Amino acid sequence: MKEIKLTDSEKDLMEIIWVRKNVFMKDILESYPEPKPATTTIATLLKRMQNKDLVGYKLYGNSREYYPKVEKGEYFKEEMTSMIDRFFNSSVTQFASFFTSNTQLSQKQLKELREIIDQQINE
Repeated sequence: MKEIKLTDSEKDLMEIIWVRKNVFMKDILESYPEPKPATTTIATLLKRMQNKDLVGYKLYGNSREYYPKVEKGEYFKEEMTSMIDRFFNSSVTQFASFFTSNTQLSQKQLKELREIIDQQINE
């Protein structure tokens, strides 16, 4: 997957599509809290996301049923890889060091992280 940047508005919309899987415009609008965005705003975002190959649609008469073309996990994996490349010179070790020393992790959380790492090593 090529690196794809989403705006905050696009991420909000993608979140709705990932949760709902197959969704019509009316369903998308219902998913937003008040004040709801204009239909034209959603249509513009959907068009941009189609151009980025993140969203597809099936036509039913005049209605379009939208669906995600990229899984949420795959998108966020690419986002994390891109962030580690940009901010930590592609070093996962530098990222892990920064993450563990600059967040307020409890001893329990650190042990859980170690267990996850140990499990990956053993596989």
